[in-house]
Amino acid sequence: MTSPSAPQWFKSSYSGGSGTECVECARVGGGALIRDSKWTGGPEIRVQSGPWRLFLGALTQRPAR
Repeated sequence: MTSPSAPQWFKSSYSGGSGTECVECARVGGGALIRDSKWTGGPEIRVQSGPWRLFLGALTQRPAR
C-alpha cells in the first residue's frame, strides 16, 4: 500500500515575511487543511470543499456601497 503524499502547505501572498504569519493552508482531497504557521507540528483543521469555497468567496467580495 502506498502512503499518501504530505500536504503542500502555503501562505497567503498577503502574509509578511517577518515570521508573524498566522495561518498556512494545504489543498487536500475534498477540501483544505488549515494550521498555525508558527506551530507546524500542532493541530490541523480540515474544512470540506463546499464550506471552504464559500469562505474564500466571502473574502473576495467587496462590501456593498
